[in-house]
Amino acid sequence: MKIMVAEYAVGAGVQEFILEGRAMLGTLLRSFVTCGHEVLYPTSGMVLEAGTAVIAGEFEDALEKISKECDAGLVIAPDEILGELTQLVEENTFNLGCPSHAVRLCADKLECTRVLEKENIPVPETKGSGEYNGDYVIKPRFGCASEGIHKSSAGILKEGFIATKFIKGEHLSASIITGRTQLALTVNRQLIEINDEISYEGGIVPYYCDRNDEIIAVAKKTAKVLGCRGYAGVDIVLGGMPYVVDVNPRPTTSIIGISRVMEEEMAGLMLRAGFGELPDLVKITGSFKFTKKELFGL
Repeated sequence: MKIMVAEYAVGAGVQEFILEGRAMLGTLLRSFVTCGHEVLYPTSGMVLEAGTAVIAGEFEDALEKISKECDAGLVIAPDEILGELTQLVEENTFNLGCPSHAVRLCADKLECTRVLEKENIPVPETKGSGEYNGDYVIKPRFGCASEGIHKSSAGILKEGFIATKFIKGEHLSASIITGRTQLALTVNRQLIEINDEISYEGGIVPYYCDRNDEIIAVAKKTAKVLGCRGYAGVDIVLGGMPYVVDVNPRPTTSIIGISRVMEEEMAGLMLRAGFGELPDLVKITGSFKFTKKELFGL
């Protein structure tokens, strides 16, 4: 098959995130090539070892052009623009990622939380406006990663921000692939630094604890309720319950670690989710710890 893998930072030349984007893109390109597929990717100039680079002008124009030439495609971009870009892929080829409607729902962190709450999935108490008192995490309603996230004890929410009750516990994520069935890949430990600001510093893949089955069950239900397909990462704070604090409807940084410990190819699983049947489980050997500073020089 001819596959497009488009990563926004590399394709648009966004220097702030280009090293992290390159690492994710390189992981996926190598995996699709290993599975025997021809892979194209848009780039503003950076050329990777695997796949065929297509020098891009405007990222969206490149996405449209390349996707029309391919049998399937996947786009990775900031959550607030991912819905629109995913819709473009859907109009031109088979989308290996989450559907655009699910991406848009996940990008709206307030609406996403409300949907999960109605389905009895544990989420922190969340405010979309007005005053807050106590320990809360303040973050943009639309956004991704740890940008603009900080802890606050009292205040009035600015427009475009939400407040979620701060939960004490372990910061984890669960990596899930959804097709006709659902496949849990790994539970991962997130290395989170909490001062005035809250930042993601790296991870440990995989992470085992005696509540892994509970974590995976909540992550699977979350992905299903939100309509996710393909790969999704569900961020969880494990306190009294596994509280879902964010849903990433796209490949996340964790795939860099997963690819080093999983026997199966990530690309093969994504294709099986889209065109066939997923296995019941994957084989994980060893573990991989990484920090953004070590891996990306950040």
